[in-house]
Amino acid sequence: MSVQQQSQGLLAKLTKEFVRLPGIGQKTAQRLAFHMMKANKEDALRLANAIRDVKEFVTFCVQCRNIAECELCEICQDPKRDRTKILVVEEPSTLFAIDQSRGYKGLYHVLMGSLSPLDGVGPADIRVKELELRVQGGGVEEIIVATNPTIEGEATAIYLTKVLKPYGVKISRIAYGIPVGMDIEYADDVTLTKSIEGRREL
Repeated sequence: MSVQQQSQGLLAKLTKEFVRLPGIGQKTAQRLAFHMMKANKEDALRLANAIRDVKEFVTFCVQCRNIAECELCEICQDPKRDRTKILVVEEPSTLFAIDQSRGYKGLYHVLMGSLSPLDGVGPADIRVKELELRVQGGGVEEIIVATNPTIEGEATAIYLTKVLKPYGVKISRIAYGIPVGMDIEYADDVTLTKSIEGRREL
């Protein structure tokens, strides 16, 4: 095999890996692969090391399932947070989007998904039991449900209400200036803040 054939094969392999990333099509993947080929070795290795470090050292918070580098994430460790409120989201990316808006100062709980019977995702597959245990532990006055405005998100919100109502906590649903069918993480800061402020009780 010639050097040219080998390099084309390796580039094709890198392109194939980029295509596997969400939102990356074939053309973008090819551009990224060629960019990495032209980049100096230090820059390329810095990216490779950053990816490796994320896989080796980043995990999920034992309390809320947010992304963390130790047992508890920075939010759960923050003594200034309002511990009487827990805002429930489907994914860590949604938590990040909401927290960036700076309109909410309580704690979070990440379900790591939503109920979807057609896809075989039931209550045991998302982190509802962990949320229930947090409520049982006392001190929680309000659960704010911020699942996505989709069929799955609404089904999850209804299920959470059924599970948590017996504990006597207030359960509210964020208001939606967010279009139905849109993921919360893509909403702008003002819309997110207003949605939380205009939440309604379930």
